Amino acid sequence: MKKVFTGRDVEGLLREGKGLDSIPEGALLTPTAKDVIKESQSRRRRVESDAPEPVVPGVPDYEFKWAPGSDPKSPEEIARFFRSKELTDLKERMVDIGDRMWRKNYTDGNGGNLTIRVGDNLVLCTPTLISKGFMRPEDMALIDLDGNQLAGTRRRTSECLTHMAIMKRQPKAKACCHAHPPHGTAFAVAGVRPPTCMIPEAEVFLGEIGMADYQTPGTPANAKAVGEAAIEHMSVLMINHGVITWGKDIEDAYWKMENTDAYCQTVLLAAQLKGKDLLTITGSQAKELIELRSSLGMEDKRAGWKECELCDNSEFRPGAVCELPGGQPGAPGGELDANAEELVKSLTEQIMGQLSG
Repeated sequence: MKKVFTGRDVEGLLREGKGLDSIPEGALLTPTAKDVIKESQSRRRRVESDAPEPVVPGVPDYEFKWAPGSDPKSPEEIARFFRSKELTDLKERMVDIGDRMWRKNYTDGNGGNLTIRVGDNLVLCTPTLISKGFMRPEDMALIDLDGNQLAGTRRRTSECLTHMAIMKRQPKAKACCHAHPPHGTAFAVAGVRPPTCMIPEAEVFLGEIGMADYQTPGTPANAKAVGEAAIEHMSVLMINHGVITWGKDIEDAYWKMENTDAYCQTVLLAAQLKGKDLLTITGSQAKELIELRSSLGMEDKRAGWKECELCDNSEFRPGAVCELPGGQPGAPGGELDANAEELVKSLTEQIMGQLSG
C-alpha cells in the first residue's frame, strides 16, 4: 500500500533537514503536501537567485584588444573613437602613469613619453612639450603607425617614431614607455650593459636589457636603432639618452621602467659596497627563471643558450663572479698572469719614484 504524505508530513521532513528527495517514489501527496513542496521549491529558487556570483581569483588585464580590420576610417568615425569611453579610460591611465613617472624623478622638464596601440594602424600618444606630471586626458593625441596625427588638439611628441618602430617590428609591443630614470640613464651614458643573473625578479620580468647606439632623438635613425634592439629586449638603454620599455599594456611597460631603474640602482650600490666580484646565481638557476619567464608569455632569446653562457658578465666592470653548484664562486677570467703582475708592480714603483723625486 502506498504511503500518503500530508502537508504536515512534508514540513516535518524539511524541518529534519531530509529534503524533498526523501519522499518515496510513487507516494501519494495530498493537495496541502503539494502546496508545501511547491512553496519550498519556490523559496529555494529565490535564495539561489539572490546569492552572489562566485568569486573567481584572477588579475586585472589592461591590454587593449580590437578586432583586426576594425579601425575607424572617416574623420567622423575617428573623432567618435577618440572620444569613446574605451579611449578615455586609456587616456586617464596615461595621465596617472605620467604622474607616477614624474614623482619618481624619471622625467625632467618635458622629457619622456607614453604610447598605447589601439588598432591595426592607430596609436594613442602623449603630446610634445608637456610635463608628464601635469597632463590631462584631453591632452592626448591619436596617430597612425607612420606618425601622422589623426585627432587631438595638442601636437604629438616627435619621439613617437621610436615607439612606432618598436611596434612595427615586435607585434607583442602594445605599449611603450620612455623616460630618463637616473640610474638606468647612468648606465646608458656610461655605455655599460647591466649584468645578468643577479636578481631573480629582473631575470623573469625584464630578461637581458638591450642597448641601442646613440642617434639624434626623434629621427628615423634613432627609431631604427631602438626598434631593432627592442625586437629581443623589453627594456632598451639608449646610449647618452635614456631608457625605453615595452609591454602588453601601458601598466606593463611602465612596470618594466621601474624594474630597470631599480635593478641598475641595486647593481651600482652593490659595486660600491664590494668594488668587484659581484655574485650571481648559477647558470642552471638562470635557466629555471628563463623557463618561468616563458611560461608567463615572455619570449627570451637566451632560451636556447648553454648554462655557461647565461651568466657571462665578462664585459661588465667591476666584474661579476658566477656561482658554481657547490656554492663556490668561479673566477670569470682565470688566474692572473704573474709576469703581467710583476710588470705592473715595477712600473708603479718607477712612477712613484719619479713623483717623489
